[in-house]
Amino acid sequence: MKSPSAADLSTFLCVASQLNFSRAAVELGLTPSALSHSVRTLENRLGVRLFNRTTRSVGLTEAGERLYARLKPAFRDIDDALEDLNHFRDKPSGNLRFTAGRQACERVLLPIVSEFLQAYPDIRLEIVESDALVDVVAGGFDAGVRFGNRLEADMVSLPIGPTLRSVVVGSPAFFEQHPIPRKPEDLHGLPCIRHRFPSGTVYRWEFERGGIAQEIEVSGPLTLGDVSLMVGPALQGLGMAYVFEGSVTGHLADGRLIQVLADWCPYYPGLHLYYPSRRHVPAPLKAFIDFVRAARQ
Repeated sequence: MKSPSAADLSTFLCVASQLNFSRAAVELGLTPSALSHSVRTLENRLGVRLFNRTTRSVGLTEAGERLYARLKPAFRDIDDALEDLNHFRDKPSGNLRFTAGRQACERVLLPIVSEFLQAYPDIRLEIVESDALVDVVAGGFDAGVRFGNRLEADMVSLPIGPTLRSVVVGSPAFFEQHPIPRKPEDLHGLPCIRHRFPSGTVYRWEFERGGIAQEIEVSGPLTLGDVSLMVGPALQGLGMAYVFEGSVTGHLADGRLIQVLADWCPYYPGLHLYYPSRRHVPAPLKAFIDFVRAARQ
């Protein structure tokens, strides 16, 4: 039996981590048919089936799971050894892959990234936009950007933006037809513009005053998956919106929107860069972390 090469095993690891031949093919720069042939050749050489494949899904066999569990840390050590060479360069090079929501990209991440890549021209950075809570390890990301109150305990986090505040706003025309809410419970029965997360959960509006926290399940004629789209319908008088204060500052100043429940809308932790609390931090990621810290000083 001809022993599989390191390239064969690396291909197996990519498919095993993605459990999707199409996505793995894109990552490896192969066609799906060529990748499928490569995996079948590896299975023939080893004499065992590594994947259970159907027209709808791909899964690891027991043998595949065992091989994946043994190879993954070994290849990570190889990657770390190669990554160590970055420390001997004047400036680090390599690839970074981040996950971040649209609001995080627009408000904080992209301005920093633009300056960072000019300072480090040998680094290539990919940002995958998603408002879902992504497991950076399972998703193959180096780091992500999320709100500080939505991070898992095993992650290292670094503030990357200022503290934030969400506000409840409506148009003058809206409040000519509906009463102004004085406390969060008054929102029940009033038309509101709702936000649905990628998971399918509808966001419950969060309030706090004097140490008392409340979550209100609002109702209304419109539900959106992107918070930034809520300002337009609110301006048109469709309902109240719960949005970032910074997105409506101008509309509040010129009177096109009116803020309500101001004393119930506290500040909360802003956007954070987060990454796995593992021993080895790749040189490109360390450079980005140092760049963020220096920019915040």
